[in-house]
Amino acid sequence: MNSLDFHGITAIYSGKVRDVYTIRDTYLVMVASNRISAFDVILPRPIPFKGQVLNQIAAYMLQHTRDICPNWLIATPAPHVSIGTKCIPFKIEMVVRGNLVGHAWRTYQTSRTLCGITLPDGLKENDYFTTPLITPSTKAAAGHDEDISADEIINSRLASKEEWEQLSAYSLQLFERGKKIAKSRGLILADTKYEFGKLGDQIVLMDEIHTPDSSRYFYADGFDERQEKGERQKQLSKEFVREWLIANDFMGKEHQVVPEMSDEWISTISGRYIELYEKLIGEPFVPALLSDEETIHQVNAAIDALP
Repeated sequence: MNSLDFHGITAIYSGKVRDVYTIRDTYLVMVASNRISAFDVILPRPIPFKGQVLNQIAAYMLQHTRDICPNWLIATPAPHVSIGTKCIPFKIEMVVRGNLVGHAWRTYQTSRTLCGITLPDGLKENDYFTTPLITPSTKAAAGHDEDISADEIINSRLASKEEWEQLSAYSLQLFERGKKIAKSRGLILADTKYEFGKLGDQIVLMDEIHTPDSSRYFYADGFDERQEKGERQKQLSKEFVREWLIANDFMGKEHQVVPEMSDEWISTISGRYIELYEKLIGEPFVPALLSDEETIHQVNAAIDALP
C-alpha cells in the first residue's frame, strides 16, 4: 500500500481492494485500488481502471437508494475515492440471492442447506429462486468468509433480533431496487451483498453496492432460452475471473498457486469491468489517470470542507 498524505488521518487500513483512511476519528476516505481479489486472495496483478469503475458505480447506486435507507457516503472528490461517515460495522455480510449461481450453486451440488435455509430439489444452475434468499456470511478480517444462519447471528450477538429484521428488510428492498435498475438496462441482478453499520442507534448502509465485485449480473436478452437449453448464461461480473481460476486449479486453498495472468488477460478483465459500467450506468466510461499528488489535493480540499 502506498499511503497518501490526507489531512487529519487517525488510522489507516488496507483491505483486499480498498485502502481506508480514518479522518479525525469521524470520517472515512475510501480509496478504490486496482487490486482484484477472488476466493479471498489478492491476485498478483492490478486491473487498469477497476478502482474507478467500482467507485463510480457504487456512488451512483448509493445515490439512487437513499430513499430506502441512509448510507455512509458524503462525497466522491476523485473518480476512485469516496468520503463518508465512519460507522460501527456489523461483522456480517448480507448476501441476497435471486438466482442459484456462484457459491450457492457450488454448495447446492453437495447439499440442500445454505445458511440454515433448505433449498428445493430439481434446480439447475442460474435458475431463479421463488423469492430472493438472504444467505449471510461472517465478515472475516483475514481469510475466508463463512456462511452463517440467521439464528446463529442472533445467538452469537452479531446482531439483535430487531437489528436482524431491519437488516433483512433493508437488504431485500435494496435488492429489489437493484433489480429494477438492472432490468432497465437489459440486465438481471442475480445476487449481491450489502454491508451495514451503526451510527448511533441508526443502521446505515456502508461500502459499495451493486458493483461487479459485490454482485453478479446476467444479460436479460436470451436468458430464458439459454436456461431452457442448459447453455451457459452471458454475464457481467467478477465470476468469470473465479471461473478462470477454478479452471486453472485455484480456489484459494492451501498450497494452490495463482495461475499466471498475461497482459492480454489483464486487458480482458479491465474491458469487462468497463463494459459493465457502461451497460449499467448507461453512459460512456471516461478513464481518469490521477497522480497521487492530484488525488491528495482533491481529497484534502473535500476533507477541509467537512464540519
